[in-house]
Amino acid sequence: MSTALGSNRGTHPAIDEAAAGTARPDSRRRPRRSKHRPAWEDRPTALGTGAKVIVLALIVLAVVYPLYTVIITSLSTTAAVTEAGGLITVPTELTTAAYRQILAGGIVTRATMVSVGVTAVGTLLSTTVSILCAYGLSKPTSFGHRPILFVLLITMFFGAGMIPTYLLVSNLGLIDTYWSLILPGAVSAFNVLLLRNFFMGIDPGITDAARIDGAGEWRVLGQIVLPMSKAVTAVVALFYGVGYWNAFFNAMLYINDNAKWPLQLVLRSYVLQGVTLPGSGVGQVDVATGAVTGLPVKMAVMVLAIIPVLVVYPFVQRHFTKGVIFGAIKG
Repeated sequence: MSTALGSNRGTHPAIDEAAAGTARPDSRRRPRRSKHRPAWEDRPTALGTGAKVIVLALIVLAVVYPLYTVIITSLSTTAAVTEAGGLITVPTELTTAAYRQILAGGIVTRATMVSVGVTAVGTLLSTTVSILCAYGLSKPTSFGHRPILFVLLITMFFGAGMIPTYLLVSNLGLIDTYWSLILPGAVSAFNVLLLRNFFMGIDPGITDAARIDGAGEWRVLGQIVLPMSKAVTAVVALFYGVGYWNAFFNAMLYINDNAKWPLQLVLRSYVLQGVTLPGSGVGQVDVATGAVTGLPVKMAVMVLAIIPVLVVYPFVQRHFTKGVIFGAIKG
C-alpha cells in the first residue's frame, strides 16, 4: 500500500495535498472577502437578502396602505363610511360621486387651476434664477463672488421673520396677487449651492475649448453646461415644484380673496377646519346635499392634492442619486 501511494505521489497533486492537509478550496465555495474591500461590496447572503426584502416590504406597506385607505374612502358612499365608523379598508360600494360633487362646486376646480399655474410659473422662474446664480458663483473670478456667496449662505441660517416679510410684500403691492405666492420663496440657497457644486465639477477643459472656438458665456451655459446637468436640474425643478404645490402658508398671509386660494389652502380649510367654502360667484361646496357627504368628499380633495406629485415623481426619481449626491460632494 505504501508503495502504491508512493508511486502516485507527484503525479496526483490533489492526493498529495489531501494527505498533507492542505487541499485546495472548492472552486464553488464562496471566496473569502479581501480585507481591502468594503463589506457592502460583497454578495449578500441568503439571510441578508431575505432581511432586506422584508424591511423594504414593510416600508412599502407603510407608505402604500394609508394612500390606499384614502383612495378607497374617497370612492365609497356615505352609508359605507358610516357603517365602517371612519376610514374604509375593504371596499363595498364604490362610486365617483364625491369627485363629481367637488368638481361641480367650482371652488376645488378653480383652486386646482391656481395651484397648477403658480407651480408651473414658480418652478420655471425659480429654476431659471437658480441656474443663473449658480453658474455665476461657480466661477471664482466672477464679480462679487465671495460677498454674494457669503450673503447666500447667511440666508440658510437666518431669516428676516414673518412680520418684516409681510411688510415687504405689502409695500411692493403684492397682497392679493399670485406673485405673493411665488416671489417670497422664489430662490432656495440650498438649491443654488447644489447647482453650483455640480457646475464646478464639470471639466474646465470642455468649457475652455468652447470659449476658444468663440462661444460666449450664454452659449456655454445653454449648449454645454445645461445638457451635462440634466440630472441635477431635474431634481432642483422637482424640489421647487413640490414646494410650490404643497405651499399654503403664504396664501394664508397674503391672499384675502377666496377665489385666489390654491388647492392646499382649500384642503386645509375644508378638511381640517370643516368650513363651508364660499364660491365667490363660482359656486359653493355644499356637503349638506348630494349622495356623498362628509369624509368621502374630504378624502377626494386629498387625493386631488396628492395625484400630481405621484405622477411627476417617478419620472424624476432616477436622477436623485446622480443629481443630489454628486452635486453635493463635488467642488
